[in-house]
Amino acid sequence: MNTFLLSVICLFSLFFNSLRAYAEEPLPATLARIKPSIVAIGTFLPSRNPRGIFLGTGFAVSNGRLIVTNAHVIPEKLDERRYESIAVFYHKKGQDKVAVAELVAIDKKHDLALLKIAEESLPTMKIGNASSVAEGQLCAFTGFPIGMVLGFYPVTHRGIISAITPNIIPAINPGKLSGKLIQQMAQPFNVFQLDATAYPGNSGSPLYDPKTGDVIGIINKVFIKDSKENALSNPSGITYAIPANHIKDLLNTVKLP
Repeated sequence: MNTFLLSVICLFSLFFNSLRAYAEEPLPATLARIKPSIVAIGTFLPSRNPRGIFLGTGFAVSNGRLIVTNAHVIPEKLDERRYESIAVFYHKKGQDKVAVAELVAIDKKHDLALLKIAEESLPTMKIGNASSVAEGQLCAFTGFPIGMVLGFYPVTHRGIISAITPNIIPAINPGKLSGKLIQQMAQPFNVFQLDATAYPGNSGSPLYDPKTGDVIGIINKVFIKDSKENALSNPSGITYAIPANHIKDLLNTVKLP
């Protein structure tokens, strides 16, 4: 067999192997299924330009009217005099929509919030078993990095669970200790450390299994970094996620109609 023919055979082999690998890749199918459940979280003010502002990401669970996000995404105050409200922005049947949302539950310890919309139910994501997550496991998250800058197009990042680690580091600069941090150190909990980079706006994005789409955590960068990397003068770009079992606990506090 001459060298040219051998090269052609090798190229065809690589081509078909690539096609087969792509066909076996579960993430594209999973992503197409779960994207309708992923929403932007922000505020809506009729007299403002723009009227809607993205602050983070969320995803629909349970009956499709409950939305999970991070507590720090929810603004402390709203301009009620001008009818500003918490809002959920979503895409359905080819249209961009916005729904006024009500805060129904909050867990500040794990930085979780649960919103309710009344307009219509959305496709939901299943909360998986965070206890079965292992270091080295593949994962993905989808959300709205950098808020409205990239438009109303959810972005997906893929990586692995780099470590399962306490949200508080054991050795910390005493000068950086605060009352809030001391309280957190008394009741630490494990978080997922990822090798994929999240950006502002990704807070509240679902972290899920690429094969099943089951939610195993929720992206949270700022809140955990504030405690885990508090002693650093230049915090790293590491991304963290809160395990989904805390989402289940919060959902159990809400009575559905």
